[in-house]
Amino acid sequence: MKRGLDLLVSSAGLAILWPLLLLLALVIRLDSPGPALHWSQRFGRDNRLFRMPKFRTMRTDAPDVATEALEDPDRWITRAGRWLRRTSLDELPQLWSILVGDMTLVGPRPALHSQHDLIDLRTRAGVHVLRPGLTGWAQINGRDVIDLERKVELDIEYLHRRSLGLDLAILLLTLRVALSGRNVRH
Repeated sequence: MKRGLDLLVSSAGLAILWPLLLLLALVIRLDSPGPALHWSQRFGRDNRLFRMPKFRTMRTDAPDVATEALEDPDRWITRAGRWLRRTSLDELPQLWSILVGDMTLVGPRPALHSQHDLIDLRTRAGVHVLRPGLTGWAQINGRDVIDLERKVELDIEYLHRRSLGLDLAILLLTLRVALSGRNVRH
């Protein structure tokens, strides 16, 4: 049932939102040189690597690491990127990853290839068996302002409590959190 919902929402989302996606791509291209999309290597279900698209929010010469690992993140983030991150619109291209089955609507956020500490903690806790999500329990309970251990605790809680009802609640709460722009560090 979860996969059916993923297919329905991602295909409908892409079909309905394509004008917005094109407009956002144009804004990114006008704001800074380079492609509108950034494809990053992420760890998915069972720690398999996949390529995940996001709207590009950083300069093209930015290091390919987690934002919090950068010495001066503001130096790398574009003007449009700040707004895209605050509103979470940079995540919309991930509807493609949901459609092709690399991701799901709700699950732990996919770890970057360089986030070995997060990958190790999730693997030890058994969270790695879940398909990564566009949003998740940790995102609505702190997003960027909680530490790594707390994120994994919330991922574990989701692993044990997951249900269609919880997923629907997380999706609704995600809209509220994204619209508020709260808990975005960069």
